[in-house]
Amino acid sequence: MDVKQLKAIVTVAEVGSVTRAAELLHLVQPAVTRQIRTLEQELGVELFERTGQGMRPTGAGAIMVDRARRALNELERARAEVQPAPGEVAGIVTVGLLESTSDLLAEPLVTAIARDHPGIELRLMTAYSGHLQQWLDDGDLDLTLLYNLSSTPSLNALPLARERLWAVAPAPAGLRADRSVPFTEAAGHPLVMPTSGHALRSLIDAAAARAESAMNVVAQTNSMHVQKRLVLAGHGWTVLPGIGIAEDVARGTLSAAPLSEPDVWRSIVLVTPRAGRTPPGVEVVARELIHQVNSAVIRGSWPSARLRGAEAPAGLE
Repeated sequence: MDVKQLKAIVTVAEVGSVTRAAELLHLVQPAVTRQIRTLEQELGVELFERTGQGMRPTGAGAIMVDRARRALNELERARAEVQPAPGEVAGIVTVGLLESTSDLLAEPLVTAIARDHPGIELRLMTAYSGHLQQWLDDGDLDLTLLYNLSSTPSLNALPLARERLWAVAPAPAGLRADRSVPFTEAAGHPLVMPTSGHALRSLIDAAAARAESAMNVVAQTNSMHVQKRLVLAGHGWTVLPGIGIAEDVARGTLSAAPLSEPDVWRSIVLVTPRAGRTPPGVEVVARELIHQVNSAVIRGSWPSARLRGAEAPAGLE
């Protein structure tokens, strides 16, 4: 098993064609076919099915492609780290951003890293907290923002900020930032909610229990964008963090107010793995991400958020 074989199976899996893979790898088609067959003979399993729609990984092939992709990524990262210019921090750093924070943090983070550390290649992935944590556990992320997570034996969690959840309604409802909405009042409207099991939904369900208030859930979705679209279409109210609706409120397309009785807060944390060495590039990006979060809260770009101080996790001192 060698690097050329790994590149061959990953590329064929991505494009679904040996011919196209050969073009991308700058090889002749028989060479790519030979690399795949040699690896199949070594492993004793078929890695691809030849179908009318092209090459499709078998069950065993899908496992090999996933592992090969990670191995190639690690080799690429190692090459970038050991061949920087003198005194330059370099490497590939993969960062997870909560979907609700991406509009606020992605561009300034990329700008700052490109300006101060041009040897670092940033790879940004956005999703909800549960997906990001899974990707971190799988080794696909170097660091990520999550919420309502404490340090564990395998993860370091640095609390950065707390932010309040808001009731969100169509603009004519006239909700205002300076006039909180009791949870029971919000629950009296049809509600568009995150799907059950989602971390944000768990916070909302807990608040409903404390308020002893039943919710009239008319739709559930795992997309913040869909939540807002359904509210705009008049299907009901929803509950979202302030950062997720700040621009919509500023444009006047939605109205929003902090929830009260009870107040509902989520804690934003920066999470890194405990195991292994923390590359210098990851430390640099982590510090810059902390700075961007702090700056956004201080200048008021992150509605109803409050900073939380804590000691830096291992590898980020």
